[in-house]
Amino acid sequence: MKINETHSYGDADVEAVFGLISSEAFRTEAAEDAGASDIDVDVTESGGAVTITIVRTQPAEMPDFVKKLTGDTVKVKQTEKWGKPESDGRRKADVKVSIIGQPAEMLGTAVLEAKGGGTSFTVAGDVTVKIPFIGKKIEPEVAKAIKGSLKHEVELGKTRL
Repeated sequence: MKINETHSYGDADVEAVFGLISSEAFRTEAAEDAGASDIDVDVTESGGAVTITIVRTQPAEMPDFVKKLTGDTVKVKQTEKWGKPESDGRRKADVKVSIIGQPAEMLGTAVLEAKGGGTSFTVAGDVTVKIPFIGKKIEPEVAKAIKGSLKHEVELGKTRL
């Protein structure tokens, strides 16, 4: 299932937004604020490129038929591999979100770019759940959870910029 979500960080510039989302403290705060526990955030920089890895346990906000498979919580690993700023200031990342121990993941990209005097943040990708017969029914629920998490983090981020 494809997802494509765009959010605005208002009048903050791309590097200010990138500085926030590449902060271990902010990413930990965002995960805690969303109800996650057992949070581990790692930010590694190399030559202007930045890899952010977040592992957290969070409530499985899914319908009961999905919770029968996952339990009340899920352990999620999110990896973002951000490249150096492009000539126009844009930043792009390869993104992978996996539910540890479950055949569910999202592979995609994230883009921060200047738009209308501020910064636009777009995440696009494919959500797959590789469970015969019911995987396609679960994919919309996983996509909904990813979109909700993204929206929550952006809204919190806007209050910090």
